[in-house]
Amino acid sequence: MTDGARQRSSTAGSAKDAAEEKQQSGGVALKKEIGLVSACGIIVGNIIGSGIFVSPKGVLENASSVGVALIVWIITGIITAIGALCYAELGVTIPKSGGDYSYVKDIFGGLAGFLRLWIAVLVIYPTNQAVIALTFSNYVLQPLFPTCFPPENGLRLLAAVCLLLLTWVNCSSVRWATRVQDIFTAGKLLALALIIVMGFVQICKGEYYWLEPANAFEPFQDYDVGLIALAFLQGSFAYGGWNFLNYVTEELVDPYVNLPRAIFISIPLVTFVYVFANIAYVTAMSPQELLASNAVAVTFGEKLLGVMAWIMPISVALSTFGGVNGSLFTSSRLFFAGAREGHLPSLLAMIHVKRCTPIPALLFTCLSTLLMLCTSDMYTLINYVGFINYLFYGVTVAGQIVLRIKEPNMYRPIRISLIWPVIYLVFWAFLLIFSLYSEPVVCGIGLAIMLTGVPVYFLGIYWDNKPQCFDAFVDKMTYLGQKMCVVVYPAEEKGTSEEEQEEMKEVMSPLAQEDNHKS
Repeated sequence: MTDGARQRSSTAGSAKDAAEEKQQSGGVALKKEIGLVSACGIIVGNIIGSGIFVSPKGVLENASSVGVALIVWIITGIITAIGALCYAELGVTIPKSGGDYSYVKDIFGGLAGFLRLWIAVLVIYPTNQAVIALTFSNYVLQPLFPTCFPPENGLRLLAAVCLLLLTWVNCSSVRWATRVQDIFTAGKLLALALIIVMGFVQICKGEYYWLEPANAFEPFQDYDVGLIALAFLQGSFAYGGWNFLNYVTEELVDPYVNLPRAIFISIPLVTFVYVFANIAYVTAMSPQELLASNAVAVTFGEKLLGVMAWIMPISVALSTFGGVNGSLFTSSRLFFAGAREGHLPSLLAMIHVKRCTPIPALLFTCLSTLLMLCTSDMYTLINYVGFINYLFYGVTVAGQIVLRIKEPNMYRPIRISLIWPVIYLVFWAFLLIFSLYSEPVVCGIGLAIMLTGVPVYFLGIYWDNKPQCFDAFVDKMTYLGQKMCVVVYPAEEKGTSEEEQEEMKEVMSPLAQEDNHKS
């Protein structure tokens, strides 16, 4: 969109005039405002939540020794980097917002894509965002209740305020949202840098008993292959969020360059931080002390920082605040992409005529998360669908191999060796099979929740000849939502170069076009 078009729309007397003028000059569209720094902030901010501060003991208690736990963190980081490498190729080959939902839909068809979207809309994102917001409110209120737990209603209320504030920021401006993400990501990295530096200071003082090979691999319980597999599973979930940048591909400045660069910068950075933060922890605490703590960073701060120990709980609060912002930003783009493909109500695919933000999708994300704050079964739901979430990572990477076979001549700005997706899938299958073996009921319930989307797909999407009264009702509600939110359908940008248009033609393969007609 030209600068002159932006000026005309900003001085228009009404939303209608703004919409008409923007449509004439190329249409309202998502703005490309996410640069390399903000892209790295989204990945790092979404991966590093409260976990590394609060409870890294999940890996340690299953690994059975400090040395094996550190190896698990390193290997899991490498596997995450391989998965991100596969997503980088898919992200520039199918340059659509929506991440793995868009890739699964284009490669395996509408039903597979819808099931990925269904489980995300129904459970994954609302519950994860609610848990992060509750963690934020818990660490903010805890100093006010030093001798007891904060009241549950107070926790939920503050979590709701956090969600509403960040939803307003995201609705107001993409730039504001990315600045919030940048600032809070920098804050959490500074806090982790403090932990790592204190760890090096401890090592220089000779406090490295649990890092000496003879002691690091001394088990505090018998080694067990099943428990080590669980340690890898815990580590994999700790790295969750590495694929979130793929949800906002269309808002990236120069995505062919910045998407892979952001991945190559962020994943090694997170791996470095995770490994050295855990090294720092064991310089101040024995494995037994670490396993007994429910907030490892807070205990670490109390031992080493003295009167400055308050820095750690504040760091956790800031980290989770940034985590809520990043999750809102990316998940709303997933719902936006689903609505644009006809898999969710069309209102969710619309953006504000002036701010160019997907306000309906953001409001929907916020509302579903607020509803989750009213239930006490959030953590149970996360356990049920965590298996499904990981299942779709593997399905997406397998789709990369399928796409190579079906569309060998498709334009690929990045083309990696197929050995990498194969390595990822071997590791993925190992964790998935063990999960099924160790928790068959939990995994079965997760699969059942996902399969409830099958009848919804056939009734709501595949069935074309719906009653006219139903279509008329949907149209009226959509129009009402448009007027209330001042939103319109986004238009394709017309200012792209002939080379980019040619690339897009190659990207929209016959496979993807055929699926678009079906759905």
